[in-house]
Amino acid sequence: MEEEKEEVKSFKELGIVDELIEACDSLGWKNPSKIQADAIPHALEGKDLIGLAQTGSGKTGAFALPIIQALLVAKQAFFACVLSPTRELAIQIAEQFEALGSGNGLRCAVLVGGVDHVQQSIALGKRPHIVVATPGRLVDHLSNTKGFSLRTIKYLVLDEADRLLNEDFEKSLDEILSAIPRERRTYLFSATMTKKVQKLQRACLRNPVKIEASSKYSTVDTLKQQYRFVPAKYKNCYLVYILIEKSATTSMVFTRTCEATRHLALMLRNLGLRAIPISGQMTQAKRLGALNKFKAGECNILICTDVASRGLDIPSVDMVINYDIPTNSKDYIHRVGRTARAGRSGVAISLVNQYELEWYIQIEKLIGKKLPEFTAQEEEVLLLLERVTEAERLSRMKMKEMGGNKRRRGGEGEEEEVEKFQGKGKKSSNKKSKRR
Repeated sequence: MEEEKEEVKSFKELGIVDELIEACDSLGWKNPSKIQADAIPHALEGKDLIGLAQTGSGKTGAFALPIIQALLVAKQAFFACVLSPTRELAIQIAEQFEALGSGNGLRCAVLVGGVDHVQQSIALGKRPHIVVATPGRLVDHLSNTKGFSLRTIKYLVLDEADRLLNEDFEKSLDEILSAIPRERRTYLFSATMTKKVQKLQRACLRNPVKIEASSKYSTVDTLKQQYRFVPAKYKNCYLVYILIEKSATTSMVFTRTCEATRHLALMLRNLGLRAIPISGQMTQAKRLGALNKFKAGECNILICTDVASRGLDIPSVDMVINYDIPTNSKDYIHRVGRTARAGRSGVAISLVNQYELEWYIQIEKLIGKKLPEFTAQEEEVLLLLERVTEAERLSRMKMKEMGGNKRRRGGEGEEEEVEKFQGKGKKSSNKKSKRR
């Protein structure tokens, strides 16, 4: 463990060159975050890194800046490869690389599923400096795209490393590691980290510097966390009550299944609330479209599965609601990390029913504290019961019409609804729900 160092006040003191300092300034990065201040000097010395920091703390900058600075000297195609567990995070990482390297002609290719394979092959043919990819699609290109290899890369980054080192990606990761040179720098970054040292060794780190810019499973001080124990049959009423009470906020609501995202989005729209779903069953283009509508403020409620819990930086998110409690307690850290980012404040509310109590207890053990209860008078909440019940009925009818979860992967029926929705849901009689 690295000893805590004196606070560094500028990127220049970390050893970042002037042209990259200007790029940081243009992005609004006036001073390095703690993880950047701790990691960048070691990275510039050529060391492998294991970086653990709270989500929203600037991890991407901590690995992107040293890589781009080395690239300014090397000017080499296929210089670095960054792996991400989700498509959306990969696209976001690539956007940050391109923004930081915009003044130096940096070229970046994104390889993710759900996007045309030929277009990606053309992008690789232009010999980008940085490849950002999800593991499965990268393996696909390594096997099938003529002339493409990563034999010359100098840097490998595993972002959200705890997910990339688990069994879901094990086979793909093994194939990638066998296709890249052993002589390289390797960076692992995440908000949470596996203890399975043998898997870190398999990733071929050489005497890595371990940096913890936060306690192991902490959340930021500016995040107000609450829970509410609710009867399962009234959970939707509590969700609607909270969203109406806080209708001026931008919210993310996390569910366990793709079908639940569609059902809840339809139900909320029937009540006049501006909700939009995002899940792994939507095509990549539709997922990005929903995300962009949310970022632009056209819809202020994003109903999502854990596909959206990793790494997405949407600064305007005021509130996270755990409609379904995650079965893996570490996912709680990533979910609530979508709010209270970069020094801002935020609220996270978990709705816990009797079947989820055990999972919730594990979350409290993980974060090391008991959370205060979200206060609400049940009599007041249940005034919404009749309207919510009717909205649920209409949602189920619409789901049946669209084929529900039996429609072929891609969910075109729901996506058409998403495209048409621009605040055209049933108008609520509650004035608060009309406020943006």
